[in-house]
Amino acid sequence: MRRQLRKHLAGATRRASGLATGLAIWLATGLATVPTTALAAGAGAAEHVAGHVAIKRPVNLPPSADLSYTIEARQKGFSIEGESQVTWRTSGASYTLRTDTRAKLFGSLVENRSEGVIDGFGIAPVQFHEKRLRKEPWTTTFDRAGKTISFTEDKQTYPLKGGEQDRSSVAWQLVAVARAAPEKMTPGSEWTFFVAGRRDAEPWTFKVVKREAVRTGLGTLEALHLVKLPPPDSKDQALDIWLAPSHEWYPVRLRFADSDDDFIDQTLGKMVKK
Repeated sequence: MRRQLRKHLAGATRRASGLATGLAIWLATGLATVPTTALAAGAGAAEHVAGHVAIKRPVNLPPSADLSYTIEARQKGFSIEGESQVTWRTSGASYTLRTDTRAKLFGSLVENRSEGVIDGFGIAPVQFHEKRLRKEPWTTTFDRAGKTISFTEDKQTYPLKGGEQDRSSVAWQLVAVARAAPEKMTPGSEWTFFVAGRRDAEPWTFKVVKREAVRTGLGTLEALHLVKLPPPDSKDQALDIWLAPSHEWYPVRLRFADSDDDFIDQTLGKMVKK
């Protein structure tokens, strides 16, 4: 009986560990699919990626702040709760963006850090570093002097043309663009950014849906809903983001979902300006 109990507990522990690892990877990837252009390029320079163009827009960076989010997730039929702490700092000439995502029972799932400068395009990452649960850390480097994007996880490089983002900074660049031209954030408008991930890069296009009421730890807020194309009714993975104009346009909700009904829902619980 004791042997069967130990075996059962060991199996449950392995399943829980695997679930936590899977959720960590899902959180880290941001549900981005691997671009076929990058796969075709292989090692070396990916010079010709569709949508990789320098787009300069007016920007207005939000004030430095600490933001705490509650997380509700479902993966493979299991429900998971947790929290995410986001630290955004900017001096006007540089920035740092840190995120620590934790789940109950498992502790830290994903830690990442984006840091860089502020240039004519807005947020300009220099380095993005990430550590997942039970995984080795990896780094994406934006070499401003050499004008290349490189990865510790792959040998290929991309040219640095201006305006490129990492998977953390892109949401804050979107915030900066919205703050600079709120009148242009109309339903149906689209906003494209070139985003570098773990081993490749691709265009991310956000489409404005409409303004909606979002329940948060700060109360019910009016927020602008945007979706990363392809839209959520497709078979591909989706990212939705809600920005609150009354609170410096900070992200107040993010939702990742896929066609298997797995999701991660991240809602603002507390905000402290610095």
